[in-house]
Parts: sequence; structure tokens; C-alpha cells
Amino acid sequence: MTSNETFSPHVTVATVVCRDDRFLFVEEYCNGQLVLNQPAGHLEANESLVEAAIRETHEETGWRVSITGVLGINLYRAPRNGVTYHRTTFVGQTITFDNTQALDNGIVRALWLTPTEARQHSSAPRSPMVFSAVEQYLDNTVYPLSIFNQ
Repeated sequence: MTSNETFSPHVTVATVVCRDDRFLFVEEYCNGQLVLNQPAGHLEANESLVEAAIRETHEETGWRVSITGVLGINLYRAPRNGVTYHRTTFVGQTITFDNTQALDNGIVRALWLTPTEARQHSSAPRSPMVFSAVEQYLDNTVYPLSIFNQ
């Protein structure tokens, strides 16, 4: 990066939701390829990270969730475009399913998969953070929401 370029990492959120030993994933298109991801997306103006996680999960899956903890904060530089993503990954619990919610553009469907099914799925993970978040959850590496000043 030259001194004239502005570094602008993309602030994103993701939500890991586990129910009956299955995790909520989305199958989505990224650069014309079908990939697996957690419900995830960009922080919007005037919302907290928790609000963004709740909104993105609903928009991408139809599930209304409550956020119960934090899995981690990661930086990831995507090799395909050089963009740096600053991702906060949350843990959520399902509240209700909204069958009237149209899924976000690019989202094909929401899926409940075991970790083994996810790894064997025909769609590759969108980034290495997808499966590492599941592993963090399974290792019970969850932090309280109080780490954020809301």
C-alpha cells in the first residue's frame, strides 16, 4: 500500500447458532461460486455489532436469534481481492422462525448441518473462519457479551 492509499477494513459480523448438535449455515454465491458460511454480513451505520449479528442472521436465514456470547474477533485478508475483513463472531440461540422473510440477495438457502456434514458438503467454506468458528464453539471458547461496551 502506498502512502496515498487509504486502508479501510470491512467490519463484519457472523453468528454461530447450534441446535440439536447441528449448526446453522447459509449456502450463498460468492464470485459466482456456491459457498458455505455462517449467517454474516457488514455492520451498517448506527447499529451495534450485536444488532448487526441479529439483523444479518434474520435476513439470511429467516431465524430470529438472541445473541448470548462472543466467539472471537478475527482479521482475514481475502486472497482473491486483498480486502481485509475485521469479523466479530457471536453465538446465538434461535427464538422463532419467520417464514415470511425473503432471504438476502445471493443466499440460496439456510441449512442445519453437523460439523461432519458441513465439512463433507459439496460447497467449500467461504473463508477459513467458517470452520474455525465451529471448532471454537465446540471447544467452548465463548466469551461474555460484557466484553463490549454497548
